[in-house]
Amino acid sequence: MNIAIVGATGNVGRKIIEVLEKKNFPINNLYLVASSKSAGKKLKFKDKEIEVESLETFDFSKGEITFFSAGGKISKKYVPIAAKQSIVIDNSSHFRMDPDVPLIVPQVNSNHLKNIKKNIIANPNCSTAQLVIILKPLHDLFKIKRVVISTYQSTSGAGKAPMDELLEQTKLSLENKKISSKNFTKQIAFNAIPHIDVFVDEGYTKEELKMIDETKKILDKNIELTATCVRIPVMISHAESINIEFEKSFTIEKIIKALDSAEGCKVVDERKDGGYITPLEAEGKNETFISRIRKDNSNKNTINLWCVSDNLLRGAALNSVEIAEAYINNER
Repeated sequence: MNIAIVGATGNVGRKIIEVLEKKNFPINNLYLVASSKSAGKKLKFKDKEIEVESLETFDFSKGEITFFSAGGKISKKYVPIAAKQSIVIDNSSHFRMDPDVPLIVPQVNSNHLKNIKKNIIANPNCSTAQLVIILKPLHDLFKIKRVVISTYQSTSGAGKAPMDELLEQTKLSLENKKISSKNFTKQIAFNAIPHIDVFVDEGYTKEELKMIDETKKILDKNIELTATCVRIPVMISHAESINIEFEKSFTIEKIIKALDSAEGCKVVDERKDGGYITPLEAEGKNETFISRIRKDNSNKNTINLWCVSDNLLRGAALNSVEIAEAYINNER
């Protein structure tokens, strides 16, 4: 197939290139597209150097599938143009809640790919992607009533500049120098900021509402959710503490078996020092890791667990490429 990547020079765009290469995705021609500032740069794919083309002049008929990972404003302007000539897989939040655009995590709801009306497929928020991949097998077995989630999200979820800011602030802090914040509302180095995206209704942030709305759209509109999203001084990988209430009774053994056999999930849960996965260990891995699985002793039919996933992979690049694979299989 002929594939185009818009936002090819960014964090996620580069990861999509990497995933396509590792998966040996069937590609005839790969077109790398970015802003006019990045046009002319060369990026490697399978030992070849491909020159980056300018978004403003790119001919979208060249790509049978086009990945967008350049942010909401770019998607709003250019995705409708691209979708007239290509199937678009969009990483931004712009089309996620459009009722005519399927929001896909292939392990959870690839059947929704039968309902493509605008030639656009949306990729969910990175935090949502790793959440629903865990909830799906448990919902099938025990029917989920309610989820309470707290996230601990890395700076890469906000882009390259915030990652650079974490490094710079860490250095300044260790040198006892003055720190100013550009990409965060407060100092991120050696800190935790309970604020991701803008504030919206009733004191929630947009990030928190994204997780709630997207999970309902992907998995089940009847599941009740509440979320608190926190930015932490980590470069890559998002962690989540999840409390799940079921309608049916369960055993921990059945929970572990269901999660460990689910595609994309891996249980690492030894009840001893270090018997769990942290963001650092999840970096560069495709799996969503689940640890600290235990009954919630304060509420019937409820568990607590901890999960960690590389947000640039599971939450973005890997999920996007898996959407493309599922779409191709669906068309055959």
